Amino acid sequence: MADFSADDQEQLRARGIAEAEAARQLALLRHPPPPARVLSPCRLGDGIRRIDEDEMAELVRQAESVARDGRVSKLVPASGAASRMFQALLADLENESDEPSAEAERFLAEIERLPFAAELAAACLTPDPSALRDAGRRRETLRALLHPPGLGFADLPKGLIPFHRAEPRGRTPFEEHLREAARVIRDATGTCRLLFTVAPEHEGRFRALLDELAPRLAAELGTRFEVGFSVQHPRTDTLALDVATGEPFRSDGGALLFRPGGHGALIENLGQLATEGADLVLIKNIDNVLPEGGPPDVLRWKKVLLGLAADLSERAGNLRRALERMTPAEDLLRAAERFLAQEFGRSPLPPSPSSDSAEERRQALVAALGAPLRVCGVVENVGEPGGGPFWVEGPLGVATPQLVETSQLDPEHRAELLASATHFNPVDLVCALRIGGRRIDPLRFVDPNAVFVTEKSHGGRPLLALERPGLWNGAMAGWNTQFVEVPNSTFAPVKTVLDLLRPEHQG
Repeated sequence: MADFSADDQEQLRARGIAEAEAARQLALLRHPPPPARVLSPCRLGDGIRRIDEDEMAELVRQAESVARDGRVSKLVPASGAASRMFQALLADLENESDEPSAEAERFLAEIERLPFAAELAAACLTPDPSALRDAGRRRETLRALLHPPGLGFADLPKGLIPFHRAEPRGRTPFEEHLREAARVIRDATGTCRLLFTVAPEHEGRFRALLDELAPRLAAELGTRFEVGFSVQHPRTDTLALDVATGEPFRSDGGALLFRPGGHGALIENLGQLATEGADLVLIKNIDNVLPEGGPPDVLRWKKVLLGLAADLSERAGNLRRALERMTPAEDLLRAAERFLAQEFGRSPLPPSPSSDSAEERRQALVAALGAPLRVCGVVENVGEPGGGPFWVEGPLGVATPQLVETSQLDPEHRAELLASATHFNPVDLVCALRIGGRRIDPLRFVDPNAVFVTEKSHGGRPLLALERPGLWNGAMAGWNTQFVEVPNSTFAPVKTVLDLLRPEHQG
């Protein structure tokens, strides 16, 4: 175990980080684990399921039934800062050249199509948004957009930036997620339950917007929103390594530097939902939401995924209960093994000479069926950056379908694997946290070694940063997973401000 001073130990205690955990983090930074043992991409018929039109109506019916029963909630990771969304415009504002960048030139040329054009014109003391197309006003316009005392969008979370046109002003993705929830997860009493994970410094802004929206949406949609806000706990922060010394990175004053642990830290927030009784949980990123009244595919496929998760959860629970309450007959063992193989591509036992033992098989099946499960929508790969569905070999030699980020792939084979991948992960999933009525603790199913080690800097000094296993990657490594092909029309993330000009966001 690493030697930590009394001051270090006090810092760790203040965050709720055990000294053994801090030492484990340093060991991972010094000796990162090998890349994931990726065998091949998942493809249609080989790890990815295509839903027939005949199945969809029944799955939608199941989704609407479990929603009416109050079994469904929604988790929206919403702590992302908008600074990345405006990165190109920030760089242009700092550039001393009179020539605008290509991004800034297009932004100004099409400024009237953006949902915040009128608000920006008011900040620039002009009643006419078309006046902002004037290249001579470029710096003034960008400054009013990005910094106080103008709109200050560069300092806001992405969830509070207007994405879509609506009266009396542009509609934020926060509001769009509420509206989507009202059409998918509302229960028989008209209640929708959502949890947004936010940065602590912005929680007040989200709450203020909710207070403004809730009465209007309740009257318009007949829905009551139970909305929680959750932050990443300080105990999920991670240490950094000083590249120059190989020791824990410290500030100029000698204190340990802690960094946010990445979106994988949100598995604790999901665990809290499970503790509070959550059953079926939809997860979707804050920036991947379309205008209300957009393509009907979006809501329909959300219900298809939800109905499928509900069906699989019920079937897994029934099989588990049957195995627990009786000495299993061979046909029951085979039915459970067939269910795991067909639905999740999973074998409960690694190859073993003793795997013919009926009791061994029963115990392994009970454990495998008791894992949380998820149904993940995947879209055809059209060149979007990021990870996708792959077959991954686990530590016991058993292959399972997993969502894998690009950085987890072995650099030697990365290009080949990405070129052969047919589908992409749009982060649109439904999680079942109760199997057969029993609460499952998702923290038990994390692969602690599926971490990300990245090169960063602090105060001009290089460091190695540690991110926890990603929420839908290593943090769900032990889950039962089914991938389902969904239309590309359901995937429309806003990574840059110019994405708001895409037809699907123009309504």
